[in-house]
Amino acid sequence: QVQLVESGGGLVQAGGSLRLSCVASGSIFSINGMGWYRQAPGKQRELVAVISSGGSTVYADSVKGRFTISRDNAKKTMYLQMNSLKPEDTAAYYCNADINVLGSYTTIRYWGQGTQVTVSS
Repeated sequence: QVQLVESGGGLVQAGGSLRLSCVASGSIFSINGMGWYRQAPGKQRELVAVISSGGSTVYADSVKGRFTISRDNAKKTMYLQMNSLKPEDTAAYYCNADINVLGSYTTIRYWGQGTQVTVSS
């Protein structure tokens, strides 16, 4: 059993900052790529940022220069530092991870339950 749990969401004023965390737990042998996605009401889920096991990163154009993705492999944790937040960043934020399950020869993509970020103008 593998679980991803996000935390750190909340209500913040425009221009403020939040730091999201995503912790993986359970029968994990190793973790490949990890990522943050978001979904606003009435919109499709979209990529925010992804990070490889080696630390390479890719960002959506809309968050470049404002958001920073990072991970601590020893803690099986991924972070998203969000600065200069805008009202259009309001969404439910989800993390995912491609996990090599202990005792298995398969890699499975797991998703967290989401954490709400609301940016007021």
